[in-house]
Amino acid sequence: METAGQLFGRDDIPVDLRDYLRIFRKRWPIIVALLLVGGGAAAAVAFTATPIYAAHTQLFVTTPSGGDTTASLQQGNTFTEERVKSYAAIVSSPIVLAPVVASLHLPQTPSQLGSKVSASAPLNTVLINVTVRDTSPEQAKAIADAVSLSFTKVVANLETPANGGSSPIKVSVVKQADVPSSPVSPNKKLDLALGLLIGLALGVGVAVLRETLDTTIKNTSDLSSVTKASFLGGIIFDPDVPKRPLITHADPQSRRAESFRHLRTNLQFVDVANRSRSFVITSSVGGEGKSTTSANLALALAATGSRVALVEGDLRRPKVADYLGLERAVGLTTVLIGQATVTDVMQSWGNGQLHVLPAGRVPPNPSELLGSQAMQNVIRQLEAAYDYVLIDAPPLLPVTDATVLSRIAGGAIVVVGAGRIRRDQLRRSLETLAAVDAPVHGLILNFLPTKGPDAYTYYAYGYDGNKTKDGRAANWMPDVNAAGAPTMYMSTRRSQRRRGKR
Repeated sequence: METAGQLFGRDDIPVDLRDYLRIFRKRWPIIVALLLVGGGAAAAVAFTATPIYAAHTQLFVTTPSGGDTTASLQQGNTFTEERVKSYAAIVSSPIVLAPVVASLHLPQTPSQLGSKVSASAPLNTVLINVTVRDTSPEQAKAIADAVSLSFTKVVANLETPANGGSSPIKVSVVKQADVPSSPVSPNKKLDLALGLLIGLALGVGVAVLRETLDTTIKNTSDLSSVTKASFLGGIIFDPDVPKRPLITHADPQSRRAESFRHLRTNLQFVDVANRSRSFVITSSVGGEGKSTTSANLALALAATGSRVALVEGDLRRPKVADYLGLERAVGLTTVLIGQATVTDVMQSWGNGQLHVLPAGRVPPNPSELLGSQAMQNVIRQLEAAYDYVLIDAPPLLPVTDATVLSRIAGGAIVVVGAGRIRRDQLRRSLETLAAVDAPVHGLILNFLPTKGPDAYTYYAYGYDGNKTKDGRAANWMPDVNAAGAPTMYMSTRRSQRRRGKR
């Protein structure tokens, strides 16, 4: 049992690698979809883009030396290197490209042609590398050669002294352009790899974002981030619950029925020091399975020989009597208004160990009736006569009925529907119980998936005996221990497989 000050946990639970792996396993369709979108977009661009070809020429810049001494040679070389840095910047200028446009009759301006021409000067050299890109390989070669020729003339004119004489700088073409055999872009392999990488990164980002924004409680880790209340057990999801809500009776060897027996075992150790064995079973909102949990848990407790009283305390939308096939014309409300006694309206079910107190007629004032002295007397009377008293109560957030009952009874057990309730809703539910100092004996996580990344770490209970094709026990006969009680084995799936091999 947890007190009010011990209920709430921390939201800043550290995230480790296993959390990310769980996200990837759960959100893999999004990741794969965006990966394919990224790859598809990159492939579409790569295979539809116009190929671009690059032609290269190389120029060599020299200057006459002023003498044969080492100092003169060094001075001339330094002068040339400084000049080369400036020359590389003017290769794509209109003064160089205008003659090229005119000589080749190009349908573009020198400025437009400049976007296709680039030049670079390797460090500590007197070389200039000129590159021309064009959609036609032949055109790229022709432009590259024309640019080199035009550049040599422009440099000669720029460096010619004003008073006449020859230019001190000489630019020579040391490498003519070749016709490129393959395009430089698009690089299909690189583009496809980048597209896949971007798609993968985007997919992972979207998956992590969606998981971060999804505040529903899906597993025990989510529970621990909200509360420190005890985890009593997990009930696995069964799509046939609407058809057979009493699974412990309809299919006692099913895994869902085993979940309730596991829960029963844990409940027997709850608050041993407190002699009160009355529990209010509630939830935060409707649809979390509190009524089916109450009924199946009562059946599981009664199967051990314990005397169990199941009270239909949901006076607004009673369902337990319908699940059990009982008459609910008279019941709890009849007792609370003094028209009958508890003994008169209690109905036996099954082996006689389970007695049910239906809700009776739906009253106009449920909260007042459930918080009355008469209700306290009913609970005290049932506690004296039965080993366990389970009270199916309405949800905590919509109405106050469950909060009132939890204060009167021995405490509350909160059913949490996996994937059906947000963390803030559970927190507010526990806050309402803490506000009235109602003990919380623990939480039951319902609708747990058996497959996938959020699957509950389920330890399967089974019985020795033959199995049918669907895995259920055929002609089941439990082992009996010295005390005359059925014995069960508990094992993981792996150990079950090992046992099957032997």
